[in-house]
Amino acid sequence: MALLAFAIGRQLGVDVEQIRPFAGEKIAERYFSPQEVMELRRLPAILHDEGFFLCWTRKEAYIKAGGEGLHVPLKSFHVSLTPDEPARLETSDRLDWTLRSLRPASQYVGAVVAEGKGWNLRGWHWTPPTHG
Repeated sequence: MALLAFAIGRQLGVDVEQIRPFAGEKIAERYFSPQEVMELRRLPAILHDEGFFLCWTRKEAYIKAGGEGLHVPLKSFHVSLTPDEPARLETSDRLDWTLRSLRPASQYVGAVVAEGKGWNLRGWHWTPPTHG
């Protein structure tokens, strides 16, 4: 799975992950904000993996969009992670960015963060040709 995004005149960042069984609580405690850790713990156990990867993709997309990578501490901002709820970005510069969550395929989640407001997101699925 690959997620590509293109924009003219604005910075953007993307991330995509496969939802898979994952003991992410230790990683969440280390890298997620206190609000995110509490939100993850409130989820029913069956939604923990999806919640973890929703959070991870949203955080990754945001730090990629800003161009500073891991120089931005992941605990310094928070995103929503509850499945089927709107994606939210809470950071000091949140008015400069728009966060959109994606479901590019079954068992995958992704996120796009782009500079500014009022932009449209369009998606296409590409299937490689079969040879034979």
